Amino acid sequence: MKKNYFYLAALSVMLVAGYVFYQKYQNVSDPTPPLRERQGPISTTSEWINTKAAIQGLQRKLREKPGDLKSKLLLGLAYMQEARVTGEHPYYYPAALGLIQDVLDHESQDQVLIYEATVAKATIQLSLHQFDEALETGKEALKINDHGAAVYGVLCDANVELGHYEEAITMADKMASLRPDLKSYSRVSYLREIHGDMPGAIEAMALAVAAGFPGLEQTAWATVTLGSLYEKTGDLKNAAVQFNKAIQFSPNYAFAISGLGRLAVKNKDYKTAEQLFTQAANIIPEFSFQEELVRLYQQQGKTAKAQATMVDLLNGLEEDQEAGHVVDLELANIYLELGKNPNKALEYALNEYKRRPDNIDVCKALAAIYYQKQDYATAATYLKKAKRTNSQDAGLVCLDGLVKFRLGDQANGTTLIQKSFTINPYQNTLCSAEAKNLVNKALSKL
Repeated sequence: MKKNYFYLAALSVMLVAGYVFYQKYQNVSDPTPPLRERQGPISTTSEWINTKAAIQGLQRKLREKPGDLKSKLLLGLAYMQEARVTGEHPYYYPAALGLIQDVLDHESQDQVLIYEATVAKATIQLSLHQFDEALETGKEALKINDHGAAVYGVLCDANVELGHYEEAITMADKMASLRPDLKSYSRVSYLREIHGDMPGAIEAMALAVAAGFPGLEQTAWATVTLGSLYEKTGDLKNAAVQFNKAIQFSPNYAFAISGLGRLAVKNKDYKTAEQLFTQAANIIPEFSFQEELVRLYQQQGKTAKAQATMVDLLNGLEEDQEAGHVVDLELANIYLELGKNPNKALEYALNEYKRRPDNIDVCKALAAIYYQKQDYATAATYLKKAKRTNSQDAGLVCLDGLVKFRLGDQANGTTLIQKSFTINPYQNTLCSAEAKNLVNKALSKL
């Protein structure tokens, strides 16, 4: 009896200890982040069936062998792609980053694995707009392997976003020399665009599309980006061709659907535009689709719809912020253009300026904000930095003309405004609306 009692007592102690251990550590374990079921049209595709099977296979491997670093890296990469496809950035990017950081923390001797994980980490940091961190991570990857094209891609992107444009060109050239493909051509295209060479940008993006495999998300992205380049030059016909081409191979590609929505707005077909923006927003929770809806509702005087959509838009961006996604520039532009609140916009723009004072888009945003605050001299200061790459962005040229006009140089101001509408006659911003009125009044006095 005593012997049995002893065993029972010992077993009870072990069970209690085990329960206490479980309660203490159940929330600090590092389980594999679960895959989320897709919703809507993207949940019924063969691509989702294949993706789901592949991810579940990786998860099964990790349950059987938690120390399988290669499977953990592949799962992280799969979650990065899932973020792109679904728009569920607040969930998938932190999940992917956690997996990849765990790979790096194990300090494997496999240098290929460490290089790929380091590049992946930098890519996620870029997606989260953590550009300084991405640059440093990219430099760490370069120390491991300076012959891989991918590392030059992340270094190019980080330098672009930080406003280090000469360095970005060097990185893009190096990438293209190592691997001339969709990823390198698309970076060359963007650098040509911000340096004012729109024909060259279109040419390079067309090469990117040609280098892609039809039906892949990356190819659809490049095709839509090519369409957007045509759109920026006022060539709506060719823009539509590219958006429809993307939809032909990827029927639920929300960015192509939204692109057709923008073209419908330009053609004053507001009913179709609303349907297309709503369709895109129902596929993935991308803030730019809601932004377009708010702008459209405001343009039509649908105040209640505009306000409700604006609330959803801001709530979504707040969720992104909480997940580590820096969206201060996006918020600055939204509060200026849609919220008509330059003071609130300025708070966010200055936050972004502290991080990357040399970026031309950040400087352009500040110039537009100070213009709306009627501080034209300060606007001109930021415009000087925004124009230093000779970008031929119609909005930037228009803003430059407005500032010159307000500072007394009406002749050059008028010329620049007219030039901006030659570049893109379909501008639809606060500045473009005011610019049209100013030029019409000035010309009527002649």
